[in-house]
Amino acid sequence: MGIYQRRWRWWNVVVLIGMVGVAMPVTGSDSEEKQERVVSRIAFGSCSNQSAPQHIWDAVVDFHPQIFIWLGDNIYGDTKRPFKLFGRERTIGPWKNVPRFVPSSEPEMMARYRKANSNPGYARLKENAEVIGTWDDHDYGLNNAGKEFHGKIINQKLLLDFLDEPQDSLRRKQAGVYASYTYGPVGRDVKIVLLDTRYHRDPIGSDGTILGDSQWLWLERELKGPPTAITIIGSSIQVISNLSATIHPLFSMESWGHFPKERDRLFKLIAYSKRGGVFFISGDVHFGEITRYDCALDYPLYDVTSSGVTQSIEEVVPPFLRFLVRFVAWLTPSTMRVKGQSCRYRSCIYGQPNFGTIEIDWDSHPVTLKFKVRDKNGVAVTEVNVSLMELQPLNSDSETGDRVKAGHNKRHCTLEVSLPWIVRYRLAILFCFALVVLLLAFLGLAYISFRVFRLGSCKRKYD
Repeated sequence: MGIYQRRWRWWNVVVLIGMVGVAMPVTGSDSEEKQERVVSRIAFGSCSNQSAPQHIWDAVVDFHPQIFIWLGDNIYGDTKRPFKLFGRERTIGPWKNVPRFVPSSEPEMMARYRKANSNPGYARLKENAEVIGTWDDHDYGLNNAGKEFHGKIINQKLLLDFLDEPQDSLRRKQAGVYASYTYGPVGRDVKIVLLDTRYHRDPIGSDGTILGDSQWLWLERELKGPPTAITIIGSSIQVISNLSATIHPLFSMESWGHFPKERDRLFKLIAYSKRGGVFFISGDVHFGEITRYDCALDYPLYDVTSSGVTQSIEEVVPPFLRFLVRFVAWLTPSTMRVKGQSCRYRSCIYGQPNFGTIEIDWDSHPVTLKFKVRDKNGVAVTEVNVSLMELQPLNSDSETGDRVKAGHNKRHCTLEVSLPWIVRYRLAILFCFALVVLLLAFLGLAYISFRVFRLGSCKRKYD
């Protein structure tokens, strides 16, 4: 009888440990937070200056998201010096001698996070939705910074405090803030993978790594793990679009396109995982758009970009000049942007404050997803409806033929860097042409003024 009692006690211990393991939420990079609730409404955003007006939170709350995802620049933690071409401290031009952005101290970062957290609209969102997220450069601590930034360890703690990450979370022990979450029962499960594109990133132009070895190993385990109906990969910088290839040398934007080997590795990893229902969400660029790439997998890869909550490309110019921003956006070639009648503007770029939403209709047959970028009032400015069936790996050649017949041809396959040079650089060409015209007009006006002055002088002389 004693033997059976001892076995019973050990069985009780095993059951108790199992029950505790199920009851306690697990967070971090090596394991996932598994929740059985069905998720059908997700909102996301980026680029939120804590000192700027944040009226957009009312629209986000009114969308009734179950989850809100921060995609970086959740605060602006670094300090920006003003443009100075001349003087003792020059921040721009060929004689620049000081950086334009400088990191803030830990107390300054903490104060900015407190200010962001105290916003009434954001506080209401936290009461009604679960908030998760990653970071980008400005909350990482310094504009365009990568692995070389010395303040990343302290700032990782501050970000995780802002996100209310549990003190025993593995995210607080690892090098970087990458994490994954899984929600919903089998068949209606959603996996959210949040990448860290800062902590291990090599310098831009090196074509080195973005994620680093440890994060790549983790991501491989995540994508080759148990399948889910939908997998959302959150990246602080754009994955599909590479606008720097078409706006250079006038402007530059960070993206995975700066690291083509890393992007190819990411696409191949998704392909080898045979995972269906994968798409990206991103931020950083201060405008909203939806892009897709048809030649990485058996199915199109979408990237829904929302940026920003407060920061936007049109806000930096006076209202009467915003048409010029829209004209430049329309003129800039983009082979990956999804264009349609749903876009508010012809370019299908939205350059004012915005947030992104994902709606999943689990009851429709087939399951449908609605990707939308919304303005500060919650109105969609660009959107795409996608059947989950379209986002599945092909099983046979006949299925390939069926999709082609259904109109799913590969329209978005030309990379920006592969465009003919006259198309790729047409924005820079037009800019140079406009400068030449303005210069000639100025010289012509100066010549006419000089001639009029000479004629007037001669006339007075003769008189």
